[in-house]
Amino acid sequence: MRILFAASEALPYAKTGGLADVIEALPRALVKLGHEVAVFLPRYRGVKVSSVVMPSMTIPQGTRLRFPAIASGSVHRGVRYFFLDDPYYFDREGIYGERNHDYPDNAERFTEFSRATIELAKHIWTPDVLHCNDWQTALVPALLRSSYADDPAVKDIPVIFTIHNIGYHGVFPPDTLDRAGIPRGIFHPGGIEFFGNLNFLKAGLIFSDYLTTVSRKYAQEIQTPEFGFGLDGVIRSRADRLMGILNGVDYSSWSPEKDKLIPAKYSSINLEGKKVCKARLLEEFQLSRDNPHRPVIGFVSRFADQKGFDLIAEIARDLMHEDVLLAVVGMGERRYEDMFRALSSDFPGRVGVKVAYDNALAHLVEAGADIFLMPSRYEPCGLNQIYSLRYGTVPVVRATGGLDDTIEAFDLEHGTGTGFKFFEYSGGALLYSIRQALHYYADDRIWKRIQLNGMAKDFSWNTSAAEYAKLYEAARAARNQKSVPTSNKS
Repeated sequence: MRILFAASEALPYAKTGGLADVIEALPRALVKLGHEVAVFLPRYRGVKVSSVVMPSMTIPQGTRLRFPAIASGSVHRGVRYFFLDDPYYFDREGIYGERNHDYPDNAERFTEFSRATIELAKHIWTPDVLHCNDWQTALVPALLRSSYADDPAVKDIPVIFTIHNIGYHGVFPPDTLDRAGIPRGIFHPGGIEFFGNLNFLKAGLIFSDYLTTVSRKYAQEIQTPEFGFGLDGVIRSRADRLMGILNGVDYSSWSPEKDKLIPAKYSSINLEGKKVCKARLLEEFQLSRDNPHRPVIGFVSRFADQKGFDLIAEIARDLMHEDVLLAVVGMGERRYEDMFRALSSDFPGRVGVKVAYDNALAHLVEAGADIFLMPSRYEPCGLNQIYSLRYGTVPVVRATGGLDDTIEAFDLEHGTGTGFKFFEYSGGALLYSIRQALHYYADDRIWKRIQLNGMAKDFSWNTSAAEYAKLYEAARAARNQKSVPTSNKS
């Protein structure tokens, strides 16, 4: 089967979050199953390409026409990469914005990308199924069922749409319709209209053949008002076409036996290398090295309320009363960046912070920390807690979404479990769970049992990729039956 992925980011080309990890790893896993896979991305600043395969295409945007190109990148581990080459829209400092402000023309940028996805499928690389991801590509199925509804080359291509985080909709004012060249025929309550505005994510939910999200628990949660962000009714109306497929991880990159970015390799058979990684972590983050056994709590995250940083802010001073060190990597909301800088200043040698998206540092934290913290308000899947398991870095998580699906609470009586989790979204519950972990950390024998339990878990992409392959076949059958809503061509 030929599968074309459309996404706004993917490693090794661009990353702001877990989407980039998925769009690197899932296509590779599908290739291993015998499928032919291509990935389409915007060409951001610094991305190298090998050739131009379509020098110019015509993209209507209101009264204007745009003429971007499609370039070809390398074939990486069996996956072919294509790029939308439009420097005016994508040769910028950021991906979605700069200095915590979205670009004001994001609607135009990603509408163009969505149309270009269809043009790529029509003229260059025709797939059996399109797999779109998050709001930036959500107009692809809407355009297929409207502007391209009578185009025999593409009108019957089925679309899988994956919700990586329903908290991000892509909402724009109604005048965006003409400015971005979006068909007016899909702007109504049964289409992309959302309280008078355009909602790109809703387009993906309404017009795709099947919907997926990235864990079983999250597929249930987004059907509720608490986690649906106003779209829970739309999700419930398509519940028969919704599947939760847990994200896998790429153990060729994220495993201490193979990791090329850490100072020493190690495994469940011999954990000595983890001590070397911890020593390097302490050095890199300028943390105290007077007691190598002092526990290090690691964070690698976008700094946002969704990730539980309001809880961390609530308990930060109390946490520093414990005999712990903190190693923090990430960036996001300015108040949380400032909070960690202040903690680092107030507790020199005990709090180290790197305000950056840095893959090498992320690997070092996973390998060198003792405990990994993910207290998310909601978490569609989460990858770092799964990485942590393989690295023998014990997760402390809130029981939501994929965190609940992947982490089993430690049970001392039976010696089972892989980490610690709390349910109530409160600073007190988080602090209690951390203290519970620290209590068991003091006993080397118990702690090693928890580490080994986690390192034995297998969350590779093999199972998840096979589930996606079955879904692609179901989508082809569904498209043949013409069961997806369509609108008048516009």
